[in-house]
Amino acid sequence: MAKKYTRVPKKKKIVYLPPPHTHIQLVSIMLSSASRIAIRPAVAPLSNGVQARNMATLKEIQLRLKSVSNIEKITKSMKMIASTKVTKAQRGMEAARAFGAASNSLYQNAETKATEDGKTLFVATSSDRGLCGGIHSSVSKATRRLLEEKPEAEVVVLGDKPKAQLLRFARDNIVITFNQIGKDLPTFDEASSIAEKIKAEGVEFDTAEIVYNEFKSVIAYEANTIPVFSQEAFKASPNFAAYEIEDDVLANLQEFTFANSIYWALVEGHASEMCAKRAAMENATSNAGDMITKLTMTYNRGRQAVITNELIDIITGASAL
Repeated sequence: MAKKYTRVPKKKKIVYLPPPHTHIQLVSIMLSSASRIAIRPAVAPLSNGVQARNMATLKEIQLRLKSVSNIEKITKSMKMIASTKVTKAQRGMEAARAFGAASNSLYQNAETKATEDGKTLFVATSSDRGLCGGIHSSVSKATRRLLEEKPEAEVVVLGDKPKAQLLRFARDNIVITFNQIGKDLPTFDEASSIAEKIKAEGVEFDTAEIVYNEFKSVIAYEANTIPVFSQEAFKASPNFAAYEIEDDVLANLQEFTFANSIYWALVEGHASEMCAKRAAMENATSNAGDMITKLTMTYNRGRQAVITNELIDIITGASAL
């Protein structure tokens, strides 16, 4: 008896296509991860993994953007601090100008003049602080011009900033240097200590020229000099007989006048420095803001390019199914 065979129909292979919403989910996943994908250079590395010029990654741009933002915060804070110190410095400058004008009027009324063969001393007054534009270079350049006229003159430097600049071309002329200058509003005690130290070191002069930054306005200053004369030079003045001054009083007067002129130069230079620092920090803050704007635009463009490339890959792959 023959066996009966029943033919079983062959199962058809069913291909399941993803529903439309699956593509949307895939696109959203790729968009969320695109911001973490870096832009790779379009060309091969030059050598030993060194990228081509101006081909920074998104991570590098982000780090640079963060660094510039921090610098902007620092310069903005320094600008605010300098602004608060400007008013105090100007008040001190006005008081010092009154005493300085009184000292100068003494020499002007006596018609005191510098002797031709006398010893000359230049006192360059500035500070130790930087980040204030060309405030220190102004004093250094003015001192250098004076030294070109009198190369044998001695130099006393107040502040580390002008000291570093003057040592390059007037190392042999410098006799004394002072630091820790300009941390706060200068006082007459500091000026008196400087004058006593100069005298104690045996620095003699017939004429002293104190080089300082004269305050013109909140945005302008100019290097100028304050003349100071020795006791002998003051005695040789044509109108000295109009003053009835004894010898011991005259010596004290000369020391006071020298210290008073140093104090005037320090305080007026401090006011000029605070105004220059405020202007410098304002410019730095503005430049940092411009740089942040450019870096943000570059970062957004690079991120948009990454997203566009990923979308093209997704659309191309979906159309191939």
